[in-house]
Amino acid sequence: MNTLHDSAAAALAERTLHACRDAYLDLMVRCLVNTIYEDDPQDPWTGRIYSEGLRQGGRDWPSKAHSMIGVQRMQNLRFLCEQVLIHDVPGDFIETGVWRGGACILMRSILKAYASTSRTVWVADSFEGLPKPSADRYQADAGDQHHAYPELAISLEQVQSNFDKYGLLDHQVRFLKGWFRDTLHQVPAEKFAILRLDGDMYESTMDALTALYDKLSIGGYIIIDDYGAIEACRRAVHEFRDARGITEGIHNIDGIGVYWKKRAEALTPDRLAERLTGQTL
Repeated sequence: MNTLHDSAAAALAERTLHACRDAYLDLMVRCLVNTIYEDDPQDPWTGRIYSEGLRQGGRDWPSKAHSMIGVQRMQNLRFLCEQVLIHDVPGDFIETGVWRGGACILMRSILKAYASTSRTVWVADSFEGLPKPSADRYQADAGDQHHAYPELAISLEQVQSNFDKYGLLDHQVRFLKGWFRDTLHQVPAEKFAILRLDGDMYESTMDALTALYDKLSIGGYIIIDDYGAIEACRRAVHEFRDARGITEGIHNIDGIGVYWKKRAEALTPDRLAERLTGQTL
């Protein structure tokens, strides 16, 4: 009888744990994109009037919310983070291009919800907005105007404060301040389970791919936020995939964001050339 009672109590405790975890993470998503208080957007194309449809798809720049990626991309990020935890894929989490920090805050909250204490969330950004395009080096970025929007420049101190508001500013969160070309190759992390790239531009996307992709564990996920919205970003992704022989299928999230699961190590440039030519280099 005691055995049956103990088994039922354990099952109840497990169901309660799952329910509490789901409720916490559901609330985190709604808070981070602010579908709760429905703040008006600040971008120039929405008329500065809140729209549930636009916020769901991450198609506005909120005035108060801590993320602009919308509900669908936020839920996808949650799902992929939970998958790597459930399947014990090794590595830290990183986002390159964080704005107010919302996606990284969600990643840290997921680690907390799963009592995962061995992973770090890396928060990589200039914290000064986007760089002016280097069109002489990256023609795909010619004419890019992201640097002209002060709304995209959020300070390190403000992002840290946003983490603190959720009780999530701790030793499992580390910040990388600077342009990606200067910081990402120096990240002191051996492996990543989640790469989330939100650099908008060709240069920012390519810098992140070249610096971080080889550190992504087999079974881990890479998310490209602007793939469906910015041609320069999409071009960088395909040029990198082609150059490294990456053939994993790209999955659409919401018409803007995409992701794929890493199933094999990417070829080095020399190995790819060898495969294509049939000659040993």
